[in-house]
Amino acid sequence: MFLSRFLSVLLLAGLSGCAALQSTPPTAVHQPMTIRPEARTAQASQAGSIFQPSFSRPLFEDRRARFVGDVITVNLVEQTAASKKSSANAERNASLSASLSGLAKVPLAGALNGLGATASDASKFGGKGDAAANNAFTGTITTTVIEVLANGNLLVSGEKQIAINQGNEFIRFSGIVNPVNVTGSNTVQSTQVADARIEYRANGYIDETENMGWLQRFFVNVMPF
Repeated sequence: MFLSRFLSVLLLAGLSGCAALQSTPPTAVHQPMTIRPEARTAQASQAGSIFQPSFSRPLFEDRRARFVGDVITVNLVEQTAASKKSSANAERNASLSASLSGLAKVPLAGALNGLGATASDASKFGGKGDAAANNAFTGTITTTVIEVLANGNLLVSGEKQIAINQGNEFIRFSGIVNPVNVTGSNTVQSTQVADARIEYRANGYIDETENMGWLQRFFVNVMPF
């Protein structure tokens, strides 16, 4: 009975794991990653008129993103480098010796060996650590304005999915853009985006082989040694 239940649990976990592998990798970027434009009804449409202000922009209006649903291109120019090095050394030595020679005439004094005692202690500690990281991320991704904040800043979010022979690749981006930093070509540098969240993930059997199996992760978490 116990063996059959254990095998059932393993089968269900394996099926859920396979389903998870086929799904889109989880993300931490702002949601939703796209949104439909809002209907602009500030000006009432005139019946029978060719020009409908609710569905078009003025001819000489700035084309930079400013409304919910507008798109804006982000140039990814991220490059980070960091290094850290630390070391520590500590050492301590101590010794103690004592003897009582006045007990030579006491019976069994020879067995006591004059009540002499010696003690010593020594400890030493040394530690050293090094860490280094160097990352670069370049490219472009077009995002959608999902919210216009009270001060006019734009909350943008977007995803680019690329299907390759051996799997799918996902590039995701979100952050807060100051309209002042948007160029005339409706682009902005990723280094000028606040609260930026950039992700590059993949889904396929090549990436699956680089991850530890769920059963192995379970035993790693519960084993006390």
